[in-house]
Amino acid sequence: MIRTTAVPRPLRVTAAAASVAGLALLAGCAGASDAEEPAAGADQPSSATTPAAGGNTGSAGGGTYTDGSYTAEGSYQTPEGPETITVTLTIASDAVTDVEVVGEPTRRESKQYQEEFIGGIDDLIVGKSLDDIEVDRVAGSSLTSGGFNAAVEEIRTDAAA
Repeated sequence: MIRTTAVPRPLRVTAAAASVAGLALLAGCAGASDAEEPAAGADQPSSATTPAAGGNTGSAGGGTYTDGSYTAEGSYQTPEGPETITVTLTIASDAVTDVEVVGEPTRRESKQYQEEFIGGIDDLIVGKSLDDIEVDRVAGSSLTSGGFNAAVEEIRTDAAA
């Protein structure tokens, strides 16, 4: 699409942030009975779980998670379109001991923000309880946080099982 006038960047950023916030609020409205496990081989993003041997196990209600490494994909909306990141968290005794984020940017600007996010996320979450993880801006990147938080939410669910 060719635009003859550009939408001011602050307006685009505000609109995108409002969209992400709205999606996050709506995601919290879904009950546990609404969740369905995708069929094997379905074209749905999935998470891989590799629990550690002899790991800590417990129920989701108590905030106790099974030790291991968990991977989930998180997507988020930018003014230019949707983007995706893959998050792998290693959990031991309900705390994050390692984090790996892989960006899959489709646009130049998204690549820059994902790289900044990836460069700053370790310091913010390693050593914290999985229940306390939620980021809003990392190294100047605010939209990537939406995808990260979505992936962390999926990892919480997987680790609690």
